[in-house]
Amino acid sequence: MTTSDANVGAMQQESWKILLKAHEQYFSETPRAYDEVLDEVAGRIGSSKSIGKADIGSLLLWKRLRADTRWVRNLMVIPDKEVREHTLKAVEAANDLSRSVPEAAASGRSALSPLPGFQAGDALASALLLAAAPERMAVYDRRAQGGLEMLGLQLSPARGRYGRYMELVENIRLSASANDHEWTARDVDVALYWLGGSIY
Repeated sequence: MTTSDANVGAMQQESWKILLKAHEQYFSETPRAYDEVLDEVAGRIGSSKSIGKADIGSLLLWKRLRADTRWVRNLMVIPDKEVREHTLKAVEAANDLSRSVPEAAASGRSALSPLPGFQAGDALASALLLAAAPERMAVYDRRAQGGLEMLGLQLSPARGRYGRYMELVENIRLSASANDHEWTARDVDVALYWLGGSIY
């Protein structure tokens, strides 16, 4: 049995019921208007094929992250053209259908690494990648990490975490399909987010 098979198997029965309930609760408690910022940014990225500083600022607000940090100032003094040179590569990688989703995720995350604020941590980087490829990518944050742990799925903080996270997300999507639910990666991440909220 492969690692993927084991992870899909781990999502059967009780674990799947727990995640499905979290998914239902998220959508019953979260107004659809919440993702308007994400949808608007994703539309702009779809047209421009890159992510500018204004888009990053919008996603910072959407993720409810702090903007009063040194990395934000360091990012703001870089010309938008230079920021877009890096994000163009990330957008291309995330949407590269010749690669598996985990491979595309890892490549997209790596493309963002030269930018201030993206050397470590995956919360904002994953939000950018989700906006770049809404049908393929998912958000990672500490609540999603908590959700995985509650399901007995392990994800280490070692380098390359986002690609490994997306492998788990894809495995969960396969499990959803096996249980007659056609989920996107975003469906998985909101379920994990809601589930992990009982910890954080």
